Amino acid sequence: MNTPVERTDFVSLSIEEVGRAVDFYRDTLGLECSVLNADGGYAEFETGSLTINVHEARRLGRTHVPGGATIALHVADVGAARAELEQRGVEFQGDTFDTGVCHMAFFADRDGNGLMLHHRYAPR
Repeated sequence: MNTPVERTDFVSLSIEEVGRAVDFYRDTLGLECSVLNADGGYAEFETGSLTINVHEARRLGRTHVPGGATIALHVADVGAARAELEQRGVEFQGDTFDTGVCHMAFFADRDGNGLMLHHRYAPR
């Protein structure tokens, strides 16, 4: 079956307040903020392979509900990245998990959207 879908352009997350999201994604995680429209209640952040769009749900006539999916953010060293983010105030959910092929450390943004640090160290 052929599909007209060519790629994923971005993922969009519901938030309560754009300033708080900018503080987290740009200032805490260190992601590049490529778009910021504070008056419109949205911003975009670049991860190198995927754009994360955040939007104030109420401005779209929606109720804020944190996403059910988790965005895996690739890092070279999960332990080192986790330690750095913990120093910046990020709280992780449980210990770093080793699957036998990758390391994962789960956390959430300030609006409850799921994120993880991820590094695959063995082939599939």
